[in-house]
Amino acid sequence: MNDNVTSSYNNNNNNSNKRRRQRKDGNESSEKQGGNNNNNNNKTKGLTEIITSLILLDEQEKCESQDWSKIQSEEKGLLDANHKKQTRAMLDYFDDIKGSFDKSDQSDGLRKRKSRAAATTVATAAVAAVAVDSDQKGGGDVAVAAGVGGGQQRRLWVKTRSQAWWDECNSPDFPEEEFRKAFRMGKETFDLICNELTSVVAKENTTLRDAVPVRQRVAVCIWRLATGEPLRLVSKKFGLGISTCHKLVLEVCSAIRQVLMPKYLNWPDEESLRRIKEDFESISGIPNVVGSMYTTHIPIIAPKISVAAYFNKRHTERNQKTSYSITVQGVVNANGVFTDVCIGYPGSMPDDQVLEKSALYQRANGGLLKGVWIVGSSGYPLMDWVLVPYNRPHLTWTQHAFNEKIGEIQRVSKEAFARLKGRWTCLQKRTEVKLQDLPVVLGACCVLHNICEMRNEPEVTCDLMDDEMIPENGLRSGIAVKARDSIAHNLLHHNHAGTSFLS
Repeated sequence: MNDNVTSSYNNNNNNSNKRRRQRKDGNESSEKQGGNNNNNNNKTKGLTEIITSLILLDEQEKCESQDWSKIQSEEKGLLDANHKKQTRAMLDYFDDIKGSFDKSDQSDGLRKRKSRAAATTVATAAVAAVAVDSDQKGGGDVAVAAGVGGGQQRRLWVKTRSQAWWDECNSPDFPEEEFRKAFRMGKETFDLICNELTSVVAKENTTLRDAVPVRQRVAVCIWRLATGEPLRLVSKKFGLGISTCHKLVLEVCSAIRQVLMPKYLNWPDEESLRRIKEDFESISGIPNVVGSMYTTHIPIIAPKISVAAYFNKRHTERNQKTSYSITVQGVVNANGVFTDVCIGYPGSMPDDQVLEKSALYQRANGGLLKGVWIVGSSGYPLMDWVLVPYNRPHLTWTQHAFNEKIGEIQRVSKEAFARLKGRWTCLQKRTEVKLQDLPVVLGACCVLHNICEMRNEPEVTCDLMDDEMIPENGLRSGIAVKARDSIAHNLLHHNHAGTSFLS
């Protein structure tokens, strides 16, 4: 029984403890659930407050935007009203001005036309007056507004330069010797050239400026050729622009080639050939010689194309300086006057190749030089019409005598080229003239040389430095070989051969 009571008591205690634990667990669960509910309520309240703030900010921004748009509309309206008001006022004012001008034009039209004509005259006179005043003060730049037909205005810039040197040279009182020293010819020869070229060289004056006179144009060209000075110095001497001087040189050289070359540089006619034969025979004793031939080289600046063709190897080796050149082949009579020239082939070509490409060679093949001789150096081949010295070792007495006489004829052309280069110094130095313009300039030099020679102008010479290259085929005609031997024999046995080579 006690065991039952004890067991019952224990069971009751266990149940009581179990119920207490259940109540405690229930209370704890209720507390946890209540805490979770409180947290959820706090979060919901915070979100509501944020959304409310955003809605208020958006409404405030909309209100401000509406207010700003209203202010802008009001300001724009005021600006438009002011603009329309000002536009109406300006249009009214313009209509008033236009009406007054229309009335004025009707009454003053004739006066304005006369005024424009007078303004043109005054502007032209102002150019001359200011230019004279500037010359007196040492030169300067002058700007003049000149009227040009119909009331249009052109602004003319005139750069005044001193022409004192040319004015002094052009004066009748300028000494003859000084003039000849500057231009390599006397005043009469210079006047002759100017008169011959006037029809081609002269230019007409314009409204804005006077043309350069013919004498000054010719003087610019001849002084440039005679001195070889750069264009900037030519410009200072003659009071002209550099580009103007360059243009004048080419124009006058072209005119010389066009007008004077047919008169002063041409192949002689039958009567002239007869006199030339007599002159050469009196010099050497060799009959039927109509010309002495020589080829010289003119230094140039290295061209932009075909540089190797113009490279002068012999001049480069001798001078230890790279040299480029073009050739000038010329035939002269006994007085040193050119009768034929071939200009412009590259400096690398030997003399015999230049000859083969010349017009003289073509004319000779056509029969022009049949039965006559042109004497050349050892650089040319012996042909039916070209007579050259013997060029072999161990010459006979007869051959030595022949070479001596041939040398006398050959010396005529060599000295003529020495005078050509001495008279026209531009041929001694590398020129500023472009390669394509050089034949015209060199041809003009040859023509001017002939005029000076014919009129017995003083000689000016220089040393020639032209090397001879013996052609690979120096004997091109068996008939010419026999003819040369016959000439040499006749010279010795008719007492025409000298004996200076024996001394």
